Amino acid sequence: MNDTIVAIATPPGQGAIGIVRLSGPASRDIALALFHSSRPRFGGLKPYHLHHGRILGQGGRFVDEVLLAWMPGPRSFTGEDVAELHCHGGGTVLREVVEECLARGARLAGPGEFSKRAFLNGRVDLTQAEAIMELVQARSEVAVGLAGSKLDGLLARRIGELRGLLEGLRAQLCVAVDFPEDEVECLAPAELLQRLNETRQAMLDLAGSYDQARCWRDGALVVLAGQVNAGKSSLMNAILGVNRAIVTEIPGTTRDYLEESVHLDGLPVRLVDTAGLRAAGDEVELLGMERTRELMRRADLVLLVIDADLGPGAEDLDLAAEVPDLVIVANKMDLLAGCPAWFGEEPWKGKVLCPIAAKFGQGVQELLATVRAQVAGGNAPGPDAPVPNLRQHDALQRAARELEAMLGELENGLPYDLLSVRLDTACAVLGEITGEMASEDVLNAVFDRFCIGK
Repeated sequence: MNDTIVAIATPPGQGAIGIVRLSGPASRDIALALFHSSRPRFGGLKPYHLHHGRILGQGGRFVDEVLLAWMPGPRSFTGEDVAELHCHGGGTVLREVVEECLARGARLAGPGEFSKRAFLNGRVDLTQAEAIMELVQARSEVAVGLAGSKLDGLLARRIGELRGLLEGLRAQLCVAVDFPEDEVECLAPAELLQRLNETRQAMLDLAGSYDQARCWRDGALVVLAGQVNAGKSSLMNAILGVNRAIVTEIPGTTRDYLEESVHLDGLPVRLVDTAGLRAAGDEVELLGMERTRELMRRADLVLLVIDADLGPGAEDLDLAAEVPDLVIVANKMDLLAGCPAWFGEEPWKGKVLCPIAAKFGQGVQELLATVRAQVAGGNAPGPDAPVPNLRQHDALQRAARELEAMLGELENGLPYDLLSVRLDTACAVLGEITGEMASEDVLNAVFDRFCIGK
């Protein structure tokens, strides 16, 4: 933390603006060594102002025309002295500016090192640091709102409330242990049992919001499966509104899977058209069908596309047995005068059925509404919901398990001084979420997932 780091802070590729960020004690000196103001009476850097000028490399070589911002610590993102060079957004230009900074004593930043320094300097807690990356990676407006609430400290405050409940219980247990002969107020076992149950349930409820919000934040995987020539590729093209998948009368046109992203009224969805299932096939087609089955095992929802005129085949029956929770899409309904008889037969009876004619776009919007309802279940979580990510969810589950074990020990009559060890562990686990008690391994696991420059 005593050196100065540098990295490109904007995405790779060409753009109007690209930012090179410096953080550390030598940030100002390195920036001034490169920067030459366009103002004749330039009096030095003013904090939190943009200064116009040029970057000149070694030997006075022109590198770029830039704007320079200077933010002295601790009033900066990292809590250290920070300088940002706003350059033209070409990859070659940005790399040259970074190389000039490195030549003057800076070190190339590692993944997430700017955010890690912000955490270590007390500018953000660990939930807020993770929210920064979640905001960068947000795939929907809902995901932006959830990340924004965490960045505002909502989840950290909720974790703080839970820790406060545990620490209050621990204090009362300590009173009973330290002053056993005195008449001091102490929790009776029945009241302790009740409060432990309430706190444990609050942890589980908070952890459960991860599953409820996951598809809104990370996106849902929806797989189109079924026999060859059932119309999966036609359905994918109808959903996308473009001819993304090749459609022919030849069975087995799709031999691998095709993936595209769509939004269903704010819900991000990864839509995958897979190789058709049939008994025979060459090695390439068999590999494609194996990938189909792997995708179905990971899917949030499987759409089983069936030719409504021909009816389900053996592969469709096998698939229905493997994946009980799927939506049946009866395609080519334009070829029928009415509802086919197999709709009411087992194993299709009672399942969600969506009749469509993908070739003409009939019933596609109704199918998409069904997909959204099946995947999302209900309304999107509001921006005031403190929704944990996977790491935070797992920590909440671990803390809840400590309380569950403590409940069993309390019912078995274990002494209060031994019970308090469980509370200590649960508090420590909650401290991992906000970073107050996180190990170096936990911090590295969090920040190594960040991009360089963030």
